[in-house]
Amino acid sequence: MKLLALDTSSEGCSAALLVDNSLVERFELAPRGHTRLLMPMIRELLAEKELVPADLDAIAFACGPGSFTGLRIATGVVQGLAYGLGIPVIPVSSLAAVAEDAIQHWQMLDGDAVAVAFDARMGEAYWACYMCRDGQPELMGHEQVCAPASVTLADGASRWFGAGQGWSLKEHFPADVAATMGRIDETLVPRASRVAEIAARAFHAGAGVPAEQAQPVYIRDEVAWKKLPGR
Repeated sequence: MKLLALDTSSEGCSAALLVDNSLVERFELAPRGHTRLLMPMIRELLAEKELVPADLDAIAFACGPGSFTGLRIATGVVQGLAYGLGIPVIPVSSLAAVAEDAIQHWQMLDGDAVAVAFDARMGEAYWACYMCRDGQPELMGHEQVCAPASVTLADGASRWFGAGQGWSLKEHFPADVAATMGRIDETLVPRASRVAEIAARAFHAGAGVPAEQAQPVYIRDEVAWKKLPGR
C-alpha cells in the first residue's frame, strides 16, 4: 500500500507517506507557510521513497475542523492530485488525528479516553471525546463546536487525558472537566503521520471517496472574529 497524507488544518504543515509498514513525514510549524511548504514536502517524500504520484493507491487529508484557510489549501491539493490520478481520497478528522497522537504519546490503555480541544475562535472551542480501543481512537458521541463553558465529558472512561491547543482555554471550561484530566498537553496539533495511520485502517476497511467528494468539515460556517472576555 502506498498512501500520501496531508495536513494543513492548524499551525502545523505536514505531509506523510506510508509505504506498506514504512512511514516518513515532513512537519513544520508555520502558521502562514502552508502554501509554500506543502508541495515541496510532497516532492521530497516521493523522491525519498523513489516513487512518482502515479504509484499512489490513495490520498488522505485532515479534513477539519480547523483553520478555514488551511483546510481549503489541503482540500485543493488533494482534489487536484486524486482527480488527476484517479485514486480515492480518505478524509480524516483533525480532532481524531490529535486523539491518535495522544494515545500513542501517552501509551493509553483500553478504556482510557482523551478529550481533544481546538480553539475555534469567536469565543468557541472545537471539542470531541475519544475512547482508546485496541490502541485506536473511537469517537464518543459527536464532534462539536460550542462555548468553552459548555464542554462535557462522555461517560464510561477509566482515565481522562486532555490534548490539543484548545486546552489553553481550560480556565473557561467547567471546573470538573479540567479537574478530571490526568494529564493535559496543549502542544499537540494534527500531524499527517497520524492522519496516515487512521486513513490506512479506513482504506483497508473499504473507505474512500472520489476526488470531488473530498470536502472540508468546518462544523460551523461563521467566519466573524470574536474574542473571549479578557483575551
